[in-house]
Formats: sequence, C-alpha cells, structure tokens
Amino acid sequence: MEEKACKSCRLLIRSGDTCPLCGSKSITSKWSSYVIVLNAERSEVAQKLGIKVNELYALNIKD
Repeated sequence: MEEKACKSCRLLIRSGDTCPLCGSKSITSKWSSYVIVLNAERSEVAQKLGIKVNELYALNIKD
C-alpha cells in the first residue's frame, strides 16, 4: 500500500483516510521526500518544521 501524507501536519500515513495525529481527512498521495524525527524535543529540524511527535513526515506535498 502506498503511503499518504496529511496536508495539515505532514505526517506519513500508512493506512486509513484520517490522520491519526491531527485528525484531518485532508490527505494526499502526491508527496516527495521525507524526514524521520527520532527526538522531536532536541531536533533543530523538527523545531523549524513545528514537529512535536517522533514519526515520519513528508517534506514536499505537491497537492
């Protein structure tokens, strides 16, 4: 199954049509590049992207 990305919080979603992080139903399969956040509290990248939960996030959403 193809991973989808939430348009609101950029979380990569493996299954379903609702984002488990923010609850948005606005998801797309048109995304590229991703970042893996292992320690959101200490990561400068996570802070710049506004990420607070350790997970996989899309960097570019094309839709």
